[in-house]
Amino acid sequence: MRCKAKLIGGLMLSVWLLIPFLLRADEGMWMPHQMKMLNLQQLGLKMNPDDLYRTDGTGLMSAVVNLGGGTGEFVSPDGLILTNHHVAFGAIQRASNKEHDYITEGFLARKREEEIPALGYTADILLGYEEVTARVLSRVKPRMTPKQKYEAIDSAIKEIVAEAEKAGPDIRASVVSMYSGNQYYLYRFKRIKDVRLVYAPPQDLGNYGGEVDNWMWPRHTCDFSFLRAYVSKDGIGVDYSPDNVPYRPKVWLKISTEGVKEGDFTFVMGYPGRTYRNNMAVEIEYDFNAMVKRMTEFQDIINFIETATKGDKEKEIRYASMLKGLYNSLKNMQGKVEGMKKVDLIARKREQEKELLAWIKATPERQKKYGQVLDLMDIFMKRYDVYASRNEILSNIISPYFGSTVLSQAYTIYRTVEERQKPDKDREAAYQERNLPYVKQRVQLAERSYVFDTDREFFKHQLKKLMNLPAEKIPSALRPVFSRKSEKAIEEFVDNLYENTILGNPEKRLELLELKPAELMKLNDPFINLAAELEKELKVVREESKAWAQERADIKKLYEAALLEMKEGKLAPDANGTIRFTYGLVEGYSPRDAVIYKPITTLKGVIEKETGEFPFRVPDKLKELYKKRDFGRFEDPVLGDVPACFLNTTNVTGGNSGSPTLNAKGEQVGIIFDMTYESVIGDYYIIPEWQRSISVEIRYVLFITEKFSGAHHLMKEMGLCREESEKEKK
Repeated sequence: MRCKAKLIGGLMLSVWLLIPFLLRADEGMWMPHQMKMLNLQQLGLKMNPDDLYRTDGTGLMSAVVNLGGGTGEFVSPDGLILTNHHVAFGAIQRASNKEHDYITEGFLARKREEEIPALGYTADILLGYEEVTARVLSRVKPRMTPKQKYEAIDSAIKEIVAEAEKAGPDIRASVVSMYSGNQYYLYRFKRIKDVRLVYAPPQDLGNYGGEVDNWMWPRHTCDFSFLRAYVSKDGIGVDYSPDNVPYRPKVWLKISTEGVKEGDFTFVMGYPGRTYRNNMAVEIEYDFNAMVKRMTEFQDIINFIETATKGDKEKEIRYASMLKGLYNSLKNMQGKVEGMKKVDLIARKREQEKELLAWIKATPERQKKYGQVLDLMDIFMKRYDVYASRNEILSNIISPYFGSTVLSQAYTIYRTVEERQKPDKDREAAYQERNLPYVKQRVQLAERSYVFDTDREFFKHQLKKLMNLPAEKIPSALRPVFSRKSEKAIEEFVDNLYENTILGNPEKRLELLELKPAELMKLNDPFINLAAELEKELKVVREESKAWAQERADIKKLYEAALLEMKEGKLAPDANGTIRFTYGLVEGYSPRDAVIYKPITTLKGVIEKETGEFPFRVPDKLKELYKKRDFGRFEDPVLGDVPACFLNTTNVTGGNSGSPTLNAKGEQVGIIFDMTYESVIGDYYIIPEWQRSISVEIRYVLFITEKFSGAHHLMKEMGLCREESEKEKK
């Protein structure tokens, strides 16, 4: 992911003693109420920790928004959101076509009226959270089966969420399990539904280095974009309307143009997706084997898509997001597998478990309560492996990544129509009334992410790979065609589906969502019929999976209760999409023998990497700015250049992308966009000497915004033009 001040004598010694401590001090992603345990001011924070999170929505954390899979932050009083280019990529891709290729060329709205809808995006603003453990577990009774317990908890959660969302038309709530069910928390958000694209740099900057540099250091990517949140004139989060006005947040971040230097204290607030640090060794072993297997599958799909879309601009745009996601996941898995092997992670985890077991055996009470937990999970995972492998193909077949987009749409339509016949409280959460607008949105947006004929050939490709599997591994609905053991039979089967379906029409797909089950089946659409047949099996698997999930959670709950007790509560819960805090130093690292990485890269490195071909193609204007050394106030006085990216010892994961990196005073100095290749293992286990997050330096963002793109109106909106004028007067 990032020049050292001159220090002398005892001061130098104290700083170097402090650095390793800080590297190892924060090995968690902390919930807001846990920050008081961290002694942040002693570690380097130069602001009141109480100002980070406030229940009235005026804390810095309330400026950080959840973009649904990524993070952003308010940087102006008019709802301007700063995030990553790759977080906004879906909106950029959906707005692009052959005539307006915003992926390649970038996009800039010079007036508010020119800002375009970021299709599929919402911005959730944290209003507050509270523990609801007792209420969630109040319906769980002794001797309940795992399935009954799952349903009792699910029912309680739905009730709590429904009650919380009565507070307003734009209130969104969720109840989230921490420590595998030892605790539950209710989170409340204000949901902004009208999010618009304001600025995105061209791909040659926003995705500089592409997949070659992805997860790697040194990095030179200017990975940022601007969005804006809009609400109704009375301040309610509503769907897009030309009458909507920019949202006025209670708090927004101040941007620092002073930058960072090695050894600086920094912190990150954002919405990390998933980590597995509190998993047991046997669980990690299962994941390791699954990743090894899946890497081959991902590479095969990437090869197919690249071949199928090459030379066709429209197809390349349609599949750009999918391809980007596949490449990102593949390299992440490769890094995890390599890291697990390199540190012998499973053995390390087993050593940790020996320490826990020794602590458990130290008293009869602990032995009675926790003594069997490791054996229980070992037995469970052996059983689960058989169950999961049996149903993997069935689950994948309805996924647009592994099966067919049209079949995925058919299955969504069929499930939605079926679920709508039930009372709302009895539906699967994804199909409750509160989520139906997003189901419809996914049906609409699918049209921008696939090509009908390409999807047909992809489905054939995927099915042919299953042809020689034993019959019991094949979903029953597909066994007749597979029994012929013929590629021609598969091709004829798929051609029949695509030639006789009405689902190629997006308007028709939306209409079908409103039908009754009998009306839907009367259409005799081959894709709907196939979805209905697959659902017979999938329904059984879905119901079984609830029991499996609860049984595993119960064992993990016991395990994490032991960890919490042993560590006296100083244990961060695994990331699960909720707001978290992590801190660390700006610091380089040494990934292997004789290799030392500095923590900060510069514009010079961007120019040095230039090849003239994507992903190392530098726009002529940027080369001219560099040649003239037209850096303005964005030049670092020590580096003599514009800083590009930097490393710090915070720990982040997917979902943190777009999170603000802040200095000790709580001012934004960067935007998180990645981890280093060596630290992706941090999702499972922190190796302090490797753990580094990568941020784009805010001065590079501002340099591109102002000098390269001439977006002076955005600089003014963020309060930065005034600052420049004052400096010039001096």
